[in-house]
Amino acid sequence: MNATAHRFWNVAIALGLGLLAITLTTFYVTNCKHHVQHGESTVTVLVASKDIPAGTSGSDVIAKHFLTSESVARRAVVPGAISSAGQVKELVATQTVFAGEQVTTRRFGTQAQQGLRSQLEGTQRAFQVPGDANQLLAGTLRDGDRVDLVANLKYKFVNFRAGNSSTNTDDLVASRVVLKNLLVLRAPGGGGPTSKITPNDTSFSVVLQVTDAQSQKLFFVMKNGDWSLQLRPVINPQDSPSTVETVGSVLGDGLHQGQIDQLVFGTGRGSR
Repeated sequence: MNATAHRFWNVAIALGLGLLAITLTTFYVTNCKHHVQHGESTVTVLVASKDIPAGTSGSDVIAKHFLTSESVARRAVVPGAISSAGQVKELVATQTVFAGEQVTTRRFGTQAQQGLRSQLEGTQRAFQVPGDANQLLAGTLRDGDRVDLVANLKYKFVNFRAGNSSTNTDDLVASRVVLKNLLVLRAPGGGGPTSKITPNDTSFSVVLQVTDAQSQKLFFVMKNGDWSLQLRPVINPQDSPSTVETVGSVLGDGLHQGQIDQLVFGTGRGSR
């Protein structure tokens, strides 16, 4: 190869490398410009129109208009941000979402993740009741069962006739079912199919779902009387008419008048 041909190929190679550098530079600049433009483009996300308290169900978030649409730059979208209310419909807020914040799936969880809180709304309360194994049906109760509370209370009779009040100093006793159809949120020992009650267990507790009004009656009975839970049927539960049992009603039930007289007066007067 002579000198002229050698110079030609050197120039050709140099020109080729120059064109390649220009092409790569152009591609890089174009790609960066596209990336910047893509980041500056806007997308629609849902933000909280007002504070969403922890524990709020997704269905309530939708029904009570906690969400509003807002356009934000793509680069400003928070990870997990939602664009459709249906994405949280079956979930529950696990943290408070403040007004103006983008709503993300990271602030929501399943009902199971919420535990007892997911089973309370409105006037409902979770009330933890301590007791012994017999009172709480330990080993029998399971989460989700329904129970009644039967109580035995002592009291004194007060007579308010004719504007005068007088109190019988004798203790009177009465029993009745004071609360019905309470939901067991957490049974003694966990209430699961694998939970076990050992002979060494002496104290237990059960968590019941009650209303705020029922909690007062429950607490009164716990502090002032004897009580026990009773398990309701799972299938077709029914309630008898409400009654109050006293010494008279228990001992006199089914007796004829003569037997009642004998019970009351200690004689056979009027016996049949």
